[in-house]
Amino acid sequence: MEYVYAALLLHKLDKEVNEANLSSVVKASGAEVNEAQVKSLVAALADVNIDDAVKAAPVAVAAAAAPAADAAAGGEAKEEKKEEPKNEEAAMEGLSSLFG
Repeated sequence: MEYVYAALLLHKLDKEVNEANLSSVVKASGAEVNEAQVKSLVAALADVNIDDAVKAAPVAVAAAAAPAADAAAGGEAKEEKKEEPKNEEAAMEGLSSLFG
């Protein structure tokens, strides 16, 4: 996953996503560099328009992540929803006390 993040960071900074740059970013993060994974990712991204992929990804990821999170949390998600209004009310009371 750190390799994908490194590639996204390089792309965001308008740097070339190549083996040397990718390895440098991964090393700077403190992770060990696996040259095979670096080569593999660079080859996979050769024909990919990263801007288009990023624009398409949030919709698919958000849609898939919500049911998975609910399933993993089980009954905890319902309890958290009940607690949110209490926290929100407390925050509003604290905020209103600032303005008298």
